[in-house]
Amino acid sequence: MRVAMIGTGYVGLVSGACFADFGHEVVCVDKDRAKIDLLEAGKIPIFEPGLDALVAENVEAGRLSFTTELAAAVAGADAVFIAVGTPSRRGDGFADLSFVYAAAEEIARALNGYSVIVTKSTVPVGTGAEVEAIIRKARPDADFSVVSNPEFLREGAAIEDFKRPDRIVVGAEDERAKEVMRELYRPLFLNETPIVFTNRATSELIKYASNAFLATKITFINEMADLCERVGGNVQEVARGIGLDGRIGAKFLHAGPGYGGSCFPKDTLALVKTAQSVGAPTRIVEAVVEINARRKKEMAKRVIAAVGGEAKGKTIAILGLTFKPNTDDMRDAPSLDIVPALQAEGAIIRAFDPAGMGEAKKLFTDVQFCEGPYQAIEGADALVLVTEWDEFRALDLDRVKSLLVSPTIVDLRNIYRPAQMAERGFNYFSIGRPNAQAAG
Repeated sequence: MRVAMIGTGYVGLVSGACFADFGHEVVCVDKDRAKIDLLEAGKIPIFEPGLDALVAENVEAGRLSFTTELAAAVAGADAVFIAVGTPSRRGDGFADLSFVYAAAEEIARALNGYSVIVTKSTVPVGTGAEVEAIIRKARPDADFSVVSNPEFLREGAAIEDFKRPDRIVVGAEDERAKEVMRELYRPLFLNETPIVFTNRATSELIKYASNAFLATKITFINEMADLCERVGGNVQEVARGIGLDGRIGAKFLHAGPGYGGSCFPKDTLALVKTAQSVGAPTRIVEAVVEINARRKKEMAKRVIAAVGGEAKGKTIAILGLTFKPNTDDMRDAPSLDIVPALQAEGAIIRAFDPAGMGEAKKLFTDVQFCEGPYQAIEGADALVLVTEWDEFRALDLDRVKSLLVSPTIVDLRNIYRPAQMAERGFNYFSIGRPNAQAAG
């Protein structure tokens, strides 16, 4: 099938490359000429494991191409995916749909024959209906359907998620559109991947409800971590004990500094605003949004307490800046709250991240960016583990101790074990577990 993918951001590029790998002919469209030039030169503008090889293979096979010419890509396409950004709108928190609607207007002018217009972007309930109205107004003669097909891609594991998903959700209002979507996802259907067909409104809500529920699980276990610290419990054991219950499940029960990234913060807020606007407020999600925002800001206080209650003049080594490992995404990362808060108290920050340094340099000021973890640690008064990159899980602890001015580690991801850290001579502080103090 012929596919036009409007938008070459994270979702658009990964989805386009994977559809091409399924055997479809895919043209990815973006208005940013510089980005298209990069892609045509074989360079990937985002960090996602395996994506560079997947793109190169399908470009070489002639199934994947890139252009700034939307009309040429859309004309004759069996499916046109809208995969543009929907950031939180400044001032009110609703999803900003201006890019989606602008894409719909351009698509309308280019339609030639029957096409299925698919909203892949995360959008509030009712967006598909509005996209249909925009196209219908611009082209009353056009033959098309509008479908909702939300993405459920985890950054750092997006290719695996696309090719081996838990489910495919399709919100369609007519059988002809469903048949096109079945054909697009036929390789997954043959692998017995569940395909959930709903109406558009339900599909749009499934995406928001999924992210809100996962954000709620994270926030719940973070609150349990706070309780554990007060009563002497161990949050990791609590998480295991409840996660083994099949009704609950173990995923997203890892205590830490709060969730971030491109999805959970904006999607929970957008769901709250949408629900309020129709008179059905989501009180639990409202609390999740508020608690998570507060938690990220409070993490700096833990670091300050670990260095004796006074950060002025102290050098703090920060390992990990992105919101999660295996991505360069800095959007709503906990580090964006932690680092400025420490700086406001007079701390000197030295930082390293395996993939996020380029983005981080655009967002932080007066931070000493280092070439590796040990360079960041050398001469620091404390080490703070903010993102759980694999390379931080096996640090040479003897070397770390020798480089630190004081053997203090604040582990916001519970990477190491308190008893072992105490045996190695560290003053070790983690989340929801007893702190470990070095003997003597």
